[in-house]
Amino acid sequence: MHHSPSLPGRWLCVLLLVLAMLSLPAGADAARRARAAVMINLNTGKVLYEYNPNLSIPPASLTKVMTMYVVMDRIKMGRLKRTTSIRVHPTARVGGSSMRLRPRQKVTVDQLLTGMAVASGNDAAMAISQHISGNSRNFTHLMNHKARQLGMTRTVFKNPTGLPAAGQRTTARDMATLARAYLRSHPQAMRYHSLRSFRFNGRTLGATNTLLGIPGVDGLKTGWTVASGYNIIVTARRGKTRLLVVVMGGRSRAARDMVARSLIEAGFKSPASPKQVRRLMRGVL
Repeated sequence: MHHSPSLPGRWLCVLLLVLAMLSLPAGADAARRARAAVMINLNTGKVLYEYNPNLSIPPASLTKVMTMYVVMDRIKMGRLKRTTSIRVHPTARVGGSSMRLRPRQKVTVDQLLTGMAVASGNDAAMAISQHISGNSRNFTHLMNHKARQLGMTRTVFKNPTGLPAAGQRTTARDMATLARAYLRSHPQAMRYHSLRSFRFNGRTLGATNTLLGIPGVDGLKTGWTVASGYNIIVTARRGKTRLLVVVMGGRSRAARDMVARSLIEAGFKSPASPKQVRRLMRGVL
């Protein structure tokens, strides 16, 4: 005959379960806030923090940093002007995040760069890639060539937008490599990435980067797809110290932002000590 547990016995089971949960390491649940992270002191190039830096993750809209890099290289070489007017092809509208381009509308290169940086416009990325290379596939070859030049050995781009595509992948370390080289080559790009909103077609479009209100944060780019989770590249400066943070695979926007913000605060407290940063990040990631 089966006897159900007595009331004290049931309470004992509950108590043991609670104690078991409390005895888990502080980072056991926190480790799921994001799948990978890297932080670099941009003044020295020193890596201050790494968590799964080589884990393969879809880049999502972090891809647009490379798209903008290729465009700004063209401007630097004199092969394109910011004031150049482009007529938007109807096929530039591909869904997802958008700066609300209208088919056959004329728009400047400068506006498209702003739309990519602030609103993460997939339509902006398509329009500029079609103008430069005829189609997005040809433009993607330029992106992958640049990635190889920079030593991004674990990155493959399949389109200029970051929209889901089989085989499109990167790592937190490769994204840090990209962002560092991009800012070194084109420091003026920060004028786009630091904007919290801009007006276009009679609308105010807000920045996707939710960390721009934090003291010192001045960029750079966010991304999200179902497969990638919530990604972000953040740049910040306080005093003479400049930091670059990459967080990938966040389980939510709030979780991603918490990890990024914690890294920024830890980095400014210990801009030369990876050991101190790791200590400060315990229980966060």
